[in-house]
Amino acid sequence: MRVGVLGGGQLGRMLALAGYPLGLRFRFLDSVAEAPAGPLAELLVGDYTDESLLARFAEGLELVTYEFENVPLAAATWLAERLPVYPPPRALEVAQDRVAEKTFFQGLGIPTPLFYPVQTHNDLLDGLERTGFPALLKTRRLGYDGKGQQLLRSPAEVEAAWAQLGGQPLILEAFVPFERELSILSVRSRSGQVGFYPLVENHHAGGILRKSLAPAPATPARLQHEAESIALRVMEKLDYVGVLAIELFEVEGALWANEMAPRVHNSGHWTIEGAETSQFENHLRAVLGWPLGSTAARGHAAMLNLIGERPEAAKVLAVPGAHLHLYGKEPRPGRKVGHITLRADTPEALEAHLGRLEAIMTDVTGE
Repeated sequence: MRVGVLGGGQLGRMLALAGYPLGLRFRFLDSVAEAPAGPLAELLVGDYTDESLLARFAEGLELVTYEFENVPLAAATWLAERLPVYPPPRALEVAQDRVAEKTFFQGLGIPTPLFYPVQTHNDLLDGLERTGFPALLKTRRLGYDGKGQQLLRSPAEVEAAWAQLGGQPLILEAFVPFERELSILSVRSRSGQVGFYPLVENHHAGGILRKSLAPAPATPARLQHEAESIALRVMEKLDYVGVLAIELFEVEGALWANEMAPRVHNSGHWTIEGAETSQFENHLRAVLGWPLGSTAARGHAAMLNLIGERPEAAKVLAVPGAHLHLYGKEPRPGRKVGHITLRADTPEALEAHLGRLEAIMTDVTGE
């Protein structure tokens, strides 16, 4: 059975690694010949909107999924007219536009930060009258890991931000004084079976996820239930199939939705060793219509992204419970070249071993 994947990045690579023990084969389509999934499976290289290439890609596939949310909607729609595509293209359509995404959340009764669509300079000024300072000015489309956004702390920063981002559809968001950033990873199969992983606590620097802790420490059961309710409403409305990640803010003991990713997600990498069934295996089970695996955590886990540099493998693997995952990418500043997952039976052991790993990373990066 052959599964097609739009995108050949590290998430696609990890999908293939999870799928091979299940007897699956893969074909990837990516715009870059050096895509990380290339060494693991057949890789077609070219423009996602090239219909002749899409026809070659689709030939002999059981179904198509995708590993990043900026797949051109036209490509997913073209394929969906010929074979099953999961998650459904409608999920891509919502997730690719930040205004549509927040409007969608609010239509389901899910709180979000105050936002205002911005097309013109006057729109920006009008929006700031509503949001006040600080506020975030972001592109409505594309942009990830902190790209395509500017934090406006005072009126003095408005013109520079407009000069950098103006001339394209934007969104202005009120800054949320959150206690912490969380994410809920959920999965829904073709049969409607659903599963939820424990809430994850995420730590960012420079707009890039650096560390995830799972289950999120000091999280009451009611917050887990609230996150599951949010995810379930989204999945049922979209008739969703696959893994879905929703990034959340904890604000005064409640959850606000920030954005969603209709795919496997960086904050779910801990599940490879830290859960009964990884997000990657469960995504494949879901899109194939197979029974889902348990989403229960195996003790306590952490994930550290490797940004720009790779540590010495021997040093990482000397830490009890540590597992090294490299993506086959050449190091360069700001680039995700791999991650480390760490599993322990107790929070105390996790904290101690995590301290050792963070010290190793400081030696490598100097940060």
